[in-house]
Amino acid sequence: MSSATQPRRGNTRQRIQDVALELFSEHGYEKTSLREIAERLDVTKAALYYHFKTKEDIVVSLFEDLCRPIDELIDWAQEQPRTLETKQEVIRRYHESLRSSEALFRFMQENQGTVRDLTVGRRFKERMLTLYDLLKDDDAELVDQVRCITALFAMHAGMFAMQNVEGDPEEKREAILRVATELVTAANPPSRRPARPDSAQTASP
Repeated sequence: MSSATQPRRGNTRQRIQDVALELFSEHGYEKTSLREIAERLDVTKAALYYHFKTKEDIVVSLFEDLCRPIDELIDWAQEQPRTLETKQEVIRRYHESLRSSEALFRFMQENQGTVRDLTVGRRFKERMLTLYDLLKDDDAELVDQVRCITALFAMHAGMFAMQNVEGDPEEKREAILRVATELVTAANPPSRRPARPDSAQTASP
């Protein structure tokens, strides 16, 4: 089992989430039962029910944990000037918020129909569209709009696809962040960036 999917110790709720995701990936969401999750955890079903009554409750909790830092990022970004530096920081902070979510994105990739049917899936999509709006200019050309949305999904797909690529996990994360940052930078060429207040030229004596 990779370090990304090893159950976290010391927090029963988190251990349930980790093991559930592991089983969802192995057998699929529909074919996994709460009994199997309890057996893998070596706890009683009553102990599991104390935290989660249904499989959907587990998935909802995972999305809520993921969305909490994203909501904080959106609130922060909406108060910042729409500069390239802000957009690059949005990418960096979003990348950091995904650090512990590899297993959840694998679940999303392998259970797309289930995610579409859950309210949390729609709410997550809404957050992605908000981040996209924060990255692109209102009058951005189509190719730059594509760059901005691709920057976000490059981080999602990168976490999933790069598992099968040899290399240090941290180096792979940095490579994904670099590509996403380059896309956002390319979508905001110098000619389209607002001038900084301190960039005014003074006349030569």
